[in-house]
Amino acid sequence: MSKKYTDIELEINNIEFPNKGIGTFNDKKVIVKNTIPGQKVIADIKKKKGQYEGRLKEIKKRADYEINPLCPAFGMCGGCTYQNISYEKELEIKQKTVLDLLEKGGISGFEFMGIKGSPCTECYRNKMEFSFGDNGIDGKLCLGMRKRNSYYEVVNADVCRIVHEDIRKILSTVLEFFRKSDETFYHKTRHTGSLRHLLVRRSHFTEEIIIGLVTTSEFKIDTTPLINALLSIELKGKIKGISHIINDGVADVVRADKMIQLYGEEFFMEKLLGLDFRISAFSFFQTNSAGAEVLYSTVREFAGSKSNNVIFDLYCGTGTITQLMSPNAKKVVGIEIVEEAVKAAEMNTRLNGISNCEFIAGDVLNMVDKLEDKPDLIILDPPREGIHPKAILKIINFNANRLIYVSCKASSLAKDLNVFEENGYRVEKICCVDMFPGTYHVETVCLLTRQSL
Repeated sequence: MSKKYTDIELEINNIEFPNKGIGTFNDKKVIVKNTIPGQKVIADIKKKKGQYEGRLKEIKKRADYEINPLCPAFGMCGGCTYQNISYEKELEIKQKTVLDLLEKGGISGFEFMGIKGSPCTECYRNKMEFSFGDNGIDGKLCLGMRKRNSYYEVVNADVCRIVHEDIRKILSTVLEFFRKSDETFYHKTRHTGSLRHLLVRRSHFTEEIIIGLVTTSEFKIDTTPLINALLSIELKGKIKGISHIINDGVADVVRADKMIQLYGEEFFMEKLLGLDFRISAFSFFQTNSAGAEVLYSTVREFAGSKSNNVIFDLYCGTGTITQLMSPNAKKVVGIEIVEEAVKAAEMNTRLNGISNCEFIAGDVLNMVDKLEDKPDLIILDPPREGIHPKAILKIINFNANRLIYVSCKASSLAKDLNVFEENGYRVEKICCVDMFPGTYHVETVCLLTRQSL
């Protein structure tokens, strides 16, 4: 049984991805999450899996560069990490954590292009999934984000700084409506109650909004008064559609066993770098539209302006990058495992009048074997855990002259880049793009070139 040390005072002197403050205890490294360099903290410490980990109890002294967070829920809400520092300092920390991970992973010799900030640092998220629950104190119904370090409790998100005011008004209206009803939230262990989540998506550029109320099939009340209440809100944007999503699964995720359209359309429109995109409740689309323009412009910059290329866009989602690359390509082939995303990609290419994109539904690991074209450029934008080891080797066997790897988790990126470098590729340049202000997440774009053998 590991020994526990209580109420230990530590000075945080470094930071590692993701949001791990680093101090020293008994001449050993100790990790305390949600802390930053320069803070003096009180923590309970125990040895876990060969390393010391601390549970933050109190911040005794703030870092010299800390500021007062604008959001009153900061520290309780588990959504944000860095609202207590300036955006410039946040970018500095994100850049450092990425470069540290790459160095630790043995990746060096590349040109670093710096970090690009998000055009919007507040009200930037175009999608939020709020949870129903209570605050664990008086049992009052809440709607918002899970409380930090809590499995059950919910912090109301009606003051959230990373979503538009329209979304906050919608949340408040829904919460007020159900507080006056007999409906209760779905309890994750007892499997009682019906209210699960509220899904809201709001276009940054067109200001169209869709709303999804997620409940179990036990939900029985008439939703007409709720629809009327939502449609009567004075918003800057416009509600395009409202749906009722039935989810009887036990996992605490937003999914649909059945979807009932209560009002309007099941999609809204967003614009990105001159193209139109039709987005439904479960379509994958970058959550920061203005930031996505910066990210995808960086990808296009790394790709260059060569024409007549054959491009593979692996893990293509709804085909955003695929379509944005089409003007400078003979052909672009996108592969995506989610069939709904592929259908959306095909619809959006027709909407934009693009004829040189082809989409394939399936796992990259299996589908790359069926590709007959020889690519000049391969774009990779895999899930957070990176590329399947067997898929990497298949990708390498295409012998494409260039690869562009877009990663939302630098530790996975460093692991995969090692494999590419061991098999004839060289990392030429890297640029970070911040898509998630206030959080520890950051995107990294990497250009690799095949070396002569």
